[in-house]
Amino acid sequence: MKNEINFKVSGRYGLFTDPLTKIGGEKSTLMIPTYQALKGICESIYWKPSIIWYVDEVCVINQIKTERKGIRPIKYGGGNDLAYYTYIKDPEYIVKAHFEFNQNRKDLQNDFNQNKHYFIAKRALEKGGRRDIFIGTRECQGYVEPCEFTNKTSYYNRKDKNGEKLVTQFGLQYHSLSYPDENGEGLLKCKFWNPVMVDGVIAFKRPNECEIERIIRKMEVKEFGNGNFTFVENEEILKDYREGGVIV
Repeated sequence: MKNEINFKVSGRYGLFTDPLTKIGGEKSTLMIPTYQALKGICESIYWKPSIIWYVDEVCVINQIKTERKGIRPIKYGGGNDLAYYTYIKDPEYIVKAHFEFNQNRKDLQNDFNQNKHYFIAKRALEKGGRRDIFIGTRECQGYVEPCEFTNKTSYYNRKDKNGEKLVTQFGLQYHSLSYPDENGEGLLKCKFWNPVMVDGVIAFKRPNECEIERIIRKMEVKEFGNGNFTFVENEEILKDYREGGVIV
């Protein structure tokens, strides 16, 4: 039995929003994908509340380039504004990730079947994912396909001027969000870390290994029980079909 998938994700643009520019209206991207963004792509490929995706490594294939574009953001109060967003141009990454069972969800233990989840995830990946793929933000459409994890085609798989491995440091950056059903603490936390890229490959720390974190707020875990979900056969839209109703 296996629990690991490798895939390539690519698109025309990517935007991994720098938190420092997110509030001001003119967003600017980080130079590398965040752990949370890649985890979101894994969840778009396949997800169940009984599993947690962990991103192990990412390989940056194309040279990191940015492009600034004029955007007209939605202004709900009326008017017409112009903002400038900075995107990553032609992003392409190879991702290695695996899933583990969520031990904080004892109510879902009957779904702890590794073999089942692996083959469902594998089939979903071959079809391009179950949900839309976004490279950071929704306006950046992405596409996924299975592949082997390698850095042979990476632009950064080269030696530096001293003949050593090419090492790039990016400083303190946002890592991920830690939800209460994952950390078991009843808290929503924000994690930070210092990523390092070696020959185009970035090895991610697990969320619980990040030295810097910030508590955002308290949050309760949603339980899946008979009182808070509806079986498919009981949905109103199916009742209308069975009774010959017209769906508008």
